[in-house]
Amino acid sequence: MTITTLPLDRIHRNERQPREFFEPGALQELADSIKRFGLMQPIEVRKDGEAGGYEIVAGERRWRAHQLAELTEIKCIVTDDDLTALERFKRSVAENINRADMTPMEEAKAFRRILDEQKGAEPKDVAKEFGKSTQYVTLRLALLDLTEEVQQHVNSGAIGTQAAVQIAALTPGNQAAVMKKWAKGAFAGDNELVHFAYALKQQQGQIVAMIMEEMSPEEREERQRERTKTRSNIDRIEQILGLLEELAKADPMKLALALEGEVGKRVDQMDRVADAVAKARFNMRQAKAHAEAREIASLNPDAEHTSLAAAKPKAPAEAATPAVPAADAATAASKPKAPVKRAQAKPAAAKPQVPARRKAPARPKAPAKRAASATA
Repeated sequence: MTITTLPLDRIHRNERQPREFFEPGALQELADSIKRFGLMQPIEVRKDGEAGGYEIVAGERRWRAHQLAELTEIKCIVTDDDLTALERFKRSVAENINRADMTPMEEAKAFRRILDEQKGAEPKDVAKEFGKSTQYVTLRLALLDLTEEVQQHVNSGAIGTQAAVQIAALTPGNQAAVMKKWAKGAFAGDNELVHFAYALKQQQGQIVAMIMEEMSPEEREERQRERTKTRSNIDRIEQILGLLEELAKADPMKLALALEGEVGKRVDQMDRVADAVAKARFNMRQAKAHAEAREIASLNPDAEHTSLAAAKPKAPAEAATPAVPAADAATAASKPKAPVKRAQAKPAAAKPQVPARRKAPARPKAPAKRAASATA
């Protein structure tokens, strides 16, 4: 090991190193700091017998900052290692991953390379090597199913990892539809995007489109009763809201006198109400996400489920069983006949596709009704 100063033009990056994205603002700050205070920690390089010069082992960001600062030399530690290319790569990953210097996409690609090149390696082995949980590695690998457009937004930090994992489970067509909606500012934050992508993920994996005219009179009546009851119950919230607003305006001292001996009991009661409201609000947000996702699911015929990167291979296209448990059913467009009402299919009722009936060519009778069905 030797510490020396080398010309920048004799040093080149390792083309297979895990980091690809360097945030411009942070890089400029580092360049300004180096110009003012100098380099605190030398970069690490090794002699490159194939390409000539020196290849960076650790410290590419500092090397880039020197270029940005228009400096011509940099302090280096020259190492004589006999590591394999994969071992050097893993060392570079270890240097960056625990300092949060790598983007989620860079981590995903790094984990995938190690799994591909290290014989017999599994996600749990990679997780142990870098001090992460197996779930952490698995979720990063899932990001490899993202389209290039989404990956760019994940790298820049515009879309968080949690939302990205949900989006990664969508088909490319549905990912594009989500991004179009996201670009228009349809989501207040990452949390709403998570709910929406999760709802769409559930809907794209099921068989949908139960048409009202295909239901029996009893089924239609039961569906209408459910709707009426649900809407009536939600409408009653306004009555409770009035009581809560009145209580919120009350004088605390007068409340203490009025509730003498049972204030603690009433506080517990309000805590239960607040907890129930929070859960109901969460559920309604999910319902909103499902309602919006149904629009996209019905407009995207390619909406078959795409599993995570480490999951099993896709089932044949004709398979009717969804790859994940279904929660809500999306609504598919009916054939261009008279308008019909659409009802949400029950999750458990996974019906096979029913081909549309055609008019009998030899009979001048009225055309038969067509039964519409679709897969998500």
